[in-house]
Amino acid sequence: MVIEPIINGVIARSAHPYGCQQAVRNQIDYVKKAAPIINGPKRVLILGASSGFGLASRIALTFGGSDADTLGVSFERGPSDKGIGTAGWYNNIFFRQEAERAGRIATNIVGDAFSPAVRRQVIDAIQADLGGQVDLVVYSLATGVRPKPEATNTAPDMWRSVIKTLGQPVTGPTLNLERDTMEMLTVGTASEQEAAETVKVMGGEDWTDWIACLADAGVLAPGCRTVAYSYVGSPLTYPIYHQGTLGQAKKHLHHSADEINQRLADIGGQAHVAVCKALVTKASVFIPAFAPYILALFKVMKAKGCHEGCIEQMQRMFATKFYPDNAVETDGERLIRMDDWELAQDVQREVAELMVQINENNFAELGDYAGYKQDFLQLNGFAYDEVDYSQPVSVNILTKMQP
Repeated sequence: MVIEPIINGVIARSAHPYGCQQAVRNQIDYVKKAAPIINGPKRVLILGASSGFGLASRIALTFGGSDADTLGVSFERGPSDKGIGTAGWYNNIFFRQEAERAGRIATNIVGDAFSPAVRRQVIDAIQADLGGQVDLVVYSLATGVRPKPEATNTAPDMWRSVIKTLGQPVTGPTLNLERDTMEMLTVGTASEQEAAETVKVMGGEDWTDWIACLADAGVLAPGCRTVAYSYVGSPLTYPIYHQGTLGQAKKHLHHSADEINQRLADIGGQAHVAVCKALVTKASVFIPAFAPYILALFKVMKAKGCHEGCIEQMQRMFATKFYPDNAVETDGERLIRMDDWELAQDVQREVAELMVQINENNFAELGDYAGYKQDFLQLNGFAYDEVDYSQPVSVNILTKMQP
């Protein structure tokens, strides 16, 4: 069958396996040529390893100088009668192939990272495949729901996150990637329960639970570090993000890092949050009223030569802020600021000037919509010049591939 991109609004309904393979290879090629990670970890657990910052972390730590063996956890879907499967499923497969070809261990566990059963699987895999302990835990889970502890397969009960404000409603333009249009959308105010559930899903509670579970099992090596990823953003986006439900959850994540840091002190470890740059990820495309900012930001940063994607961010972080010596480079709140280039005064000034000009009629011309759309397509294995998308793909071959 020939696989073509199918988009509903901002949701990708198809993925191209060999485009995903090309995406993995391109990221590997980049980190091999970049400034290397010195004194990096050798055994790494990545929670949320199949796309975005999690996948980029895995690639950087394996091929960008550290030569790490990795264990990746993700919740993905393979090919079936319901479709070709998710991009993350194929990212896992092709990353493992490349890592094993380079002589590295790359174990994949596909399952719900919130479940006790998967935690037991992870501990068993660390003991079996990674010598019994890990030197780094990367927490990069991005999801809209989290099962409550008492939930079962027969009686599912979920906490659900929402993207809403905590003050007045905000009306602003958002992108429809299916129609290539910019449309006005009003973001409502969250109830107390909605705000609390968003913190439950996207805050730091699950990260804290994971570290406690791993510590109790004795699989954290002396000096083990952990890092989670966050976003704060520009004051230009505060009403919808930093001052909304998402920002509230991220603040909880930041506080959780301090709690985890205290727990890891007993083994000489550390816990940090890395505040990353605004990017096109499977999570960020759902943020309403964010479009003018990110279109303007991409335009300005590309013109200045300081634009970064996930892989550039992760390689720079591990090589220059996290592992060159024992001191992690942070700000006064113990945050690793990978958004430093985004928030530079000259960048923000030009972005603000451009934002006020962007509207539903000129967004593709004034902003970097072409780059935004390409990034979205490439998340799902499309829009790579190296791939011939007219060639049919064998479903029989795909079904034999396992992460």
